[in-house]
Amino acid sequence: MALTTLRRFLLESKEGFKAYVPQEVDVKAIRNRLGMTQAKFSDTFGFSLDAIKHWEGGRRTPGAPVRTLLTVIGKNPAAVLTALNPAAAVSPSKRTTAPASRHRKRRASRGATKRNAYSAVGKRVAK
Repeated sequence: MALTTLRRFLLESKEGFKAYVPQEVDVKAIRNRLGMTQAKFSDTFGFSLDAIKHWEGGRRTPGAPVRTLLTVIGKNPAAVLTALNPAAAVSPSKRTTAPASRHRKRRASRGATKRNAYSAVGKRVAK
């Protein structure tokens, strides 16, 4: 909605207006339409991976605010992405903060990794 259209809507009388929140939302269909895995969908839109699995498996139903957000994601995912990550809408040359990856602590190695657990010929090395 253009800004002037939004202003006009907000200033007009909304007598009889009521927002429609669907009783059911097909999360899997929305996710598939976007071509995302459950993990990517959860990372992108801020849902927990467990919640997505439960919604898609029919074990839980999203609450009204979540159904509203999912409906908007289904209709206009770009609007949600812009709202959730306004820095993405700013060109990289205008950013004033460093990327988050620079501020993360490095994880300490916890024992041998799979790569270190195998010898050069592909056989498991006993520890």
